[in-house]
This record gives sequence, C-alpha cells and structure tokens, in this order.
Amino acid sequence: MYGSDRATEESEQTAFRRAEKKYKLYYDYNARSSRKKKLPREVDLSDVLDFKSILESYDQNGELPDRVYAMKFDADCLAFCLEARPGFYFIPGALSIDEQCHWIKESLLNFPQPPNRTNHKVIYGPIPNLFNAAKEKKIMVSEMSDKSVDTGNETKLSDLEFSRWKFIEEDDVSSRDKSSKSVLASVLLRKLRWSTLGLQFDWSKRNYNAALQHQKIPDALGQLARRLTAPAMKSSGEFQPEAAIVNYFGAGDTLGGHLDDMEADWSKPIVSMSLGCKAIFLLGGKSRQDPPLAMFLRSGDVVLMAAEARECFHGVPRIFTDEQNAEIDNLKSRFSHEDDACFLEYIQTSRININIRQVN
Repeated sequence: MYGSDRATEESEQTAFRRAEKKYKLYYDYNARSSRKKKLPREVDLSDVLDFKSILESYDQNGELPDRVYAMKFDADCLAFCLEARPGFYFIPGALSIDEQCHWIKESLLNFPQPPNRTNHKVIYGPIPNLFNAAKEKKIMVSEMSDKSVDTGNETKLSDLEFSRWKFIEEDDVSSRDKSSKSVLASVLLRKLRWSTLGLQFDWSKRNYNAALQHQKIPDALGQLARRLTAPAMKSSGEFQPEAAIVNYFGAGDTLGGHLDDMEADWSKPIVSMSLGCKAIFLLGGKSRQDPPLAMFLRSGDVVLMAAEARECFHGVPRIFTDEQNAEIDNLKSRFSHEDDACFLEYIQTSRININIRQVN
C-alpha cells in the first residue's frame, strides 16, 4: 500500500520538481552523536554540469562535451552554449576577484538602501544602513504611533500601532518601554532576501511600477551589464539595463522554478551574476515536465538567458555553505583585512545573485 502511494506521488510531480527535490539540502541526524548533530545528506552530483572543468579541459585539449559549444566572449573569457537551449550562455569566471569583492560590498552596503525596496519594507518600512547597523551590533526597536486609543482610564496595548522603527545601541534597550518591539539588526540582515534596483518590481501585482520612487541603476553596474551581454546582442541592438533584482541566499534557501516573463522584449537577455558560495542551477525547458539540466554556479560566473532561453523554467535548489564545497577561498584571501571581516563573515555562508534586465 505504501509503495503504491509513493509511486502515485512521484508520478504527480513534474520533472522539474523531482530535480529540485533531488538536489535540495536535507539533513540526517548522526546516530553516533549524543547531541543528535544534524549532518547534510549526501547528494549524487555526478550529473551536474561543471563549466569550470569544461573550460579547463577545453583550454588543455580543445575538447567539449556533446552538444556543448564555445564562443569567444572577449580576450579573456569564453561563453559556453547548449544546443538544446538556444539563447543560453554560460560565462565561467567572467568577473575578476576584485569585481566580485566590489559587487559583494555594493550588494550589502548600497543596494538595500532606500528608495530601493527590500522584502523588509512591508513590515519595517525603509531601512537605511542595515549592514552597518548589523556590523555595529545595533537593535531595531519600534516606536508607538500617535494612533493609540485612550479609553479614559488607560491606553490599551492591543490598540497600539508599532509603525515607526529605528536603530539604537544595544545598551539603550533596557531603558526603553517594555511594550516596544525589537529585533537585532544582524537578524534582519540574515533575513534579507531581495532588493530591487532601478525600475521597481511590484511583487503584489507582478509588474514594474514606474510610479514607485526609484533611482537609475548605478552606471558602473549598467556598463558591466552591457559588456557581459555582448555574446547575446549581435543582432538585437544595445542592451539597456533598466532594472535589477538582487537575491540573497543563506544555508537551505532555494529559488523555486519560475519564468522571468514580465519584461516586454524577450529577445533581450537577463544578465545573472553569481557571488559567494557555490550553487546548483537548474535550467529546464518550456514545460515543467521537461527534465532540467543541472549545473554548478560559482562566484564570478555569469549566465545570460535570451531569446528561446527566456521561455525556459529555471531555479536554484541548493547552495553549498560548508567549507569544503562553498569554493570561496579566493574571496577569503581578498577579504583578509580586518576592515573586511564583516563582509567575509557574511559571504562565507551566503550567495548573492544580481540579475539585470531591460524592461521595455
């Protein structure tokens, strides 16, 4: 009976969903440990495409796997393409170590700054200088608004609204009203999941809302995006970076299979830059029933999705935050100065993805 139930459940899952479950992080308890220590469950990674190894092999002997071909990106980089996924480009090591460190810092210091929106805005409103507040071990506390209800005898706490938040020093918390709510800045930083640059994406309506306050994408990021899109723009004009979504991943975080379908011109690529811990990227087909290809994404890798590839489901079922598999030794050595310790502490267990789009 149980076997047939499992078979039914398996048959009802799409091929993409099965791949997500295969690579997702699961834990097993160590039976030999008295404290029931959790250990990551081992995963078979033999089918995961490794473009770093493919590049090394190609440089040595010119050989490529079946249905993979290479094209010159610039003097220093190659882009790899897949015959089965026209419009998909993988550029391993496209970003130098200096560039990676620069964009990691920007993603933590400046990209979550108002008026850019983050996942925290709905609850806490705009949060300025979140990374520095976490670095300085500050605490965000609520201040009661003026909308409290006076019943004549006393103010009911149930009627108070906590609509204003600000950072204070840890030593100042004990002197505040007991009814105030508080949260560590470091906790908010770890719960940061996305920020939006340029034209702001309205997640509730699933569209870009030009009426929302926003700033133009930083010039340096726009110039980088134009350079990176060169392989995919030979016949479709110049790429105009108008919006970007910065995704922040911690241990166990995933990005479910989806399409990026809110932009007007799908011939224009989405530029996706990986920073920090290594991840697995799934590239499916036009249906969730199409078995996806799995590939490693490392810090400095860039993926372009243009033309037909824009219609392909894709997602991130796993990032590797353990020291053995995260593969961020170069970042560790570059963030070795004491002034950069806070960046290293964050990125050695995190992944940041910056994906840039032309909206119109």
